[in-house]
Amino acid sequence: MSSSASQTGKELYEFGPFRVDVQREILLRAGEPVPLKPKTFHILLVLVRHSQEVVTKDDLMKAVWPDTFVEEANLSRNIFMLRKALGESPQDRRYVVTVPGRGYRLVDSVRLVPERELSIVAANHSKVQVQVKETKPSARPWVLIAAVVGLLLAVAAVALRFSLQGRTVLSEKDTLVLADFANATGDPVFEGTLRQGLAVQLEQSPFLSLISEERTQRTLQLMGQPADARLTPEIAREVCERTASAAVLDGSIASLGGQYVLGLRAKDCRTGDVLAEEQVQAAKKENVLNALDQIASKLRARLGESLTTVRKHNAPLAEATTPSLEALKTYSAGWRILSSTGSAAAVPFFQHAIEIDPTFAMAYAALGRMYGDIGESILSAENTSKAYQLRHRVSDYEKFFISASYDLQVTGNVKKAEQTCELWAQAYPRAMIPHAFLSGAIYPALGKYERSVEEAKTAAELDPDFPIAYFILSSSDLALERMDEAENTLQRAFQRNLQSPELAVQQYVVDFWRDDKKKMEQDTAEAQGKSRLDDLISNSEALARAYSGHLAEARRLSKRASDLAQKADHPGMAALYEMQAALREGLFENELAAKQRAVAALRLSKNRDVEFGAAFALALSGDYSRSQALTNDLVDRFPEDTTVRFSYAPTLWAVLALKHSEPLRAIELLQTAIPYEFGIAPGILYDSGNFYAVYVRGESYLATHQNREAAGEFQKIVDHRGIVLSDPIGALAHLDLGRAYAIGGDTAKAKGAYQDFLTLWKDADADIPILKRAKAEYAKLQ
Repeated sequence: MSSSASQTGKELYEFGPFRVDVQREILLRAGEPVPLKPKTFHILLVLVRHSQEVVTKDDLMKAVWPDTFVEEANLSRNIFMLRKALGESPQDRRYVVTVPGRGYRLVDSVRLVPERELSIVAANHSKVQVQVKETKPSARPWVLIAAVVGLLLAVAAVALRFSLQGRTVLSEKDTLVLADFANATGDPVFEGTLRQGLAVQLEQSPFLSLISEERTQRTLQLMGQPADARLTPEIAREVCERTASAAVLDGSIASLGGQYVLGLRAKDCRTGDVLAEEQVQAAKKENVLNALDQIASKLRARLGESLTTVRKHNAPLAEATTPSLEALKTYSAGWRILSSTGSAAAVPFFQHAIEIDPTFAMAYAALGRMYGDIGESILSAENTSKAYQLRHRVSDYEKFFISASYDLQVTGNVKKAEQTCELWAQAYPRAMIPHAFLSGAIYPALGKYERSVEEAKTAAELDPDFPIAYFILSSSDLALERMDEAENTLQRAFQRNLQSPELAVQQYVVDFWRDDKKKMEQDTAEAQGKSRLDDLISNSEALARAYSGHLAEARRLSKRASDLAQKADHPGMAALYEMQAALREGLFENELAAKQRAVAALRLSKNRDVEFGAAFALALSGDYSRSQALTNDLVDRFPEDTTVRFSYAPTLWAVLALKHSEPLRAIELLQTAIPYEFGIAPGILYDSGNFYAVYVRGESYLATHQNREAAGEFQKIVDHRGIVLSDPIGALAHLDLGRAYAIGGDTAKAKGAYQDFLTLWKDADADIPILKRAKAEYAKLQ
């Protein structure tokens, strides 16, 4: 806008009850100042100057941060603060509205105050000044003194109000960046240790939220810094700005004679203003962790957390973690290694922390989590059980983590894990992990994919740089047959430069689903030589090759995956690869090969999922006694396990009944699996192992010549490719559909289903027994 008002050097805009004073950068409501930070004011000014027009997000960011790269979250946070200042609620967007996919718009009409009104305001101001000058000091001087004192008190009250708002109050959306402590003692035991200890203390707060190590490291890389760069106050402040966080916490420790002085300061990362500052002394080295407790509690209260929650969630650090500085230092290094290098590399650090302090509960929990990530479920259960036994030595937040991990990794009680995570999310509304557990391990196991999508989105909002959230979201969208959404989620993750083996495997699965062979080849080429990813992709490639009947090639790739996993000392993963190979050999009616691969899998591991797959393969290959023994072992070892009780055990009992010519018994046994049959078992390899209860029920209906019921079961498999993915039963379901139609006398449909299977296997290895039988059955229909 251009007018005489702006030419005078003073711009005033009005909308609703608000006035925007550009020269003084002040927002007034009914004449009273409304506190706004400079960047938030500048965003308002851009919207005001383009009132009732859509201003794109890119244009806003370029206008407000012209020479700095910032994340879109920075803009979102300032829009949130602006709406708060304008008195808007989520249900009532009176002024600033979001235009989906584009940007924002100030919907109210804006009036530029003309020059003549500004002149009147200035004249009235001058008149007041003249009247003050003409007042006789001899007449009732106490009136003037009282007026001046009253004015000073009012100004002081306003100043105090703004000071307190700026210094102590953070919003429920604010996040914090934790810098490394400046260590002036010369003692290396404090390096990284105090930062980790402070993080543990602040995690107890339901009010405060620290940005994750993954997000910190990604931001450092965008800044051109190494992922493990030391977080000095200056670097941490830039991380804070780029992640749209509110403040940086930087600490220090120095020795003073035999004592130690700890300092902690919270600074606004945009203005550099000190929001809170604390200092404490420790009489000796052994008291440093206690001093850190004190300083953290004081800071939490100063930053706006209620004293009630500070007192309620304030376990002493020595109890919540360990009284050993050496153990805490090693534990801290483990989490950093996890973020930069991965779970396998972090294992030795958590092991060493436990060696230093055998009662370190969270070190056991972390080690259990690492073993779970690399497929070592038995070792995972052992360490998680130990953490559970020691859970009285942790904070409330960590107790939730240990309890949920125990439910998922030891007992397998998914319903109990669901209850734990829901309580966790209620107690700590800013915690990401309960939403990750709900979306990734709990709701998929229950077949609740819509709920999984909701929780995964929440996890990604709470930590936009947590790669597993994108993997889970994409997987659940795929299970719901939302291919475009699944692929778009992966692209968002890659655009953020997020990397993880899970994301790479998911991309391969999506490319398989789209039958994009060129892209699948690129995916496998990019995985070559990459630790943990290479064996995962080789196994996924084996499943894809077997899906189209290229069994010899699938065998070679499965062996490669198993060899790579064993070479990396991951026998649990190798066992899963061997188990999947055994399953397809059994399904393809290669009985001897199925037995050999099942035995090879069991030699490597006796974990829950390996035992299920091996038992299924052995049942198909005629080794009923060993299959029954494995089934009994599963039931005895996992009496609470949701997947064992309602999926694995009924399916194994049913396939054994079917092989003993008791199909009606098999159908009856599978009734308990119906509420869970759409679920994906937590812990099993992602791209296979699902819908086996449905498959066995369909085979049982075929055996009883209930063709309609059989066709319905196999059609479920065909219609839910996003759950079945590349499992061999996805291909065999077409063949079994043909058999069901043939039993019912519908020759046309039977031919169509057989043709679907034979087209899928048009280049298949000719010596596969089930293919030979399929061709013979199809010939009889001609």
